[in-house]
Amino acid sequence: MTDRGVVAAAYTPQGAAGLPAGPLISEESGDRRAAAVAGRFADYFAGRRRELELPLDWRLTSGAQQAVLRALQRTVGFGRTITYGELAERSGAFEAAEPEQRALAARTVGSIMGSNPICLLVPCHRVVAADGIGGFGGGAAGLAVKRWLLTLEGSLAPTLDWAGPS
Repeated sequence: MTDRGVVAAAYTPQGAAGLPAGPLISEESGDRRAAAVAGRFADYFAGRRRELELPLDWRLTSGAQQAVLRALQRTVGFGRTITYGELAERSGAFEAAEPEQRALAARTVGSIMGSNPICLLVPCHRVVAADGIGGFGGGAAGLAVKRWLLTLEGSLAPTLDWAGPS
């Protein structure tokens, strides 16, 4: 966190690389804001909270990336999904592109999801392929995280091995 809000969130410590210079606020620092953020995450993962509703610091994003991520965060709520192509269109980030470039917009959105510095708060797990679940950073482990989150939110039916909140 910074004084503006959450600047980065990751599923693994390696995913938090590239943090901005300057003072950061973390749970380890004993800051009450960081403890509140951790509490909201715990409530979300336990199924007691549908949205995290935290201030965001967008400084690690810009241009089309920020437009797409802001559109996602603003318009795709808990339990909903959107395709890469639909998000490309909804964001408006590719309207000025040449027709052949617009055809690549869905792939560009996929790359943007992979570079999302504020995972979960900007819910890239809710962006799916037109013909299935799509991908997720981190290979097979990342895809398992995406499936778990979509199941937690009710977008996917639980499987027999579901070990989510009771």
